[in-house]
Amino acid sequence: MTDPLQPPVKKNPQKRTVSPTRPPESRSRAALGLTAAAAEGRFALQCCAECGAVQYPPRDACCACLSVALDWRDVSPKGQLIAETRIRATTSLYFRDRLPWRTGTVQLDVGPSVICHVHGECEKGARVELWNRLDRAGQGVLIAVPEERTPNMQDDPQLRAMTSDPKHRRVLITDGRAPNAPALTKALLAAGAASVFLGEGETWRPYPERTALEALGVEFLPLDVTDTSSVNRMASEYGGKVDILINNARFLRPGGVLARGDTGFARDEIEVNYLGLMRLAQAFGPAMCGRTGDGVNSAVAWVNILAATSLSNSPEMGCFSASQAAARALSQSLRGEFRTSGLRVMNVYVGPTEDDWHQPLPPPKVAPGALARDVVSGLRNGLEDVYCGDVAKDMSLKFARDPKVLERELTMGGET
Repeated sequence: MTDPLQPPVKKNPQKRTVSPTRPPESRSRAALGLTAAAAEGRFALQCCAECGAVQYPPRDACCACLSVALDWRDVSPKGQLIAETRIRATTSLYFRDRLPWRTGTVQLDVGPSVICHVHGECEKGARVELWNRLDRAGQGVLIAVPEERTPNMQDDPQLRAMTSDPKHRRVLITDGRAPNAPALTKALLAAGAASVFLGEGETWRPYPERTALEALGVEFLPLDVTDTSSVNRMASEYGGKVDILINNARFLRPGGVLARGDTGFARDEIEVNYLGLMRLAQAFGPAMCGRTGDGVNSAVAWVNILAATSLSNSPEMGCFSASQAAARALSQSLRGEFRTSGLRVMNVYVGPTEDDWHQPLPPPKVAPGALARDVVSGLRNGLEDVYCGDVAKDMSLKFARDPKVLERELTMGGET
């Protein structure tokens, strides 16, 4: 059984600070399908459309019939660990700081044998399940875990290196006034977060949730994402303490281009939803990138909470959706810029939420508690893309299948 993860001890200034490194990242183009599935937490392998043979490792032609019609499909991850070993010496800078490292071979029920990382609780000959996870280079890798869940399973050091588990980590939520802030705070503390910081703009203006948040023991920070000096001031004081940043700040008003009549609200949406994200990244990003090798409470994730309509615009929220699409594009840029350090960017796409601005829209709506659960689950699983609520999940499937069809369904000539 995995020992419970202990809280980090105070850093010894005389010891070497582990530099940000990442595991080997070279992959073939065919293997990127494994990475795409890992970003969403799916276990998918190539399957031949001609003979049905399941393939591993990824390749350009079927190993049985040489057909090039290989589709990525979700398959059973169950199998048997038939061999295992511990690596105690390596030329890789990333693994050198994390030795010994356990690897092994799993015979999958669907056919192929897979060389993979191995969880500390898996015994040779035992039934296991393969999880497809992103490593710190942002590439899909496979790790064998016990078929039956066990206590403290997430605390295994190899598994933790592939996730963004909030346990013993310090989290900054950028907008404490947001309706989802209390639920996010409770979920993160329940998941073992060491502390939660809450950004608070317009500190002079009261709001009803503050008393409940104070009772949770959080620390409030004066933070206005539309004010560069405010963001820089907080980053200079707390940037080196933030392990996970959750950007839930957003400005939302309903209406499309013609319904607005002017650009006032659109300017506010860009200031908060797009430029606010840019200010946060410029201020907090460098310090977080520099701390991705800090051990138990290393910096691990940057979370953006985005509207599902950032994938394809909806006229009811047309201008807001456009600002969210801009934020989504910016987050993709950040994913590339943070990649050299191993800092993960997780986008949480949310359908209509339970708030005043979405009241005219029909259900289903996403409750704050549901969003909080999905954020924590996404962090624990080390995901890049999380779809929260039935609307967001449906849109993601349609967007992957045919973006033009989704666009037509949402716009329908401007009428619902």
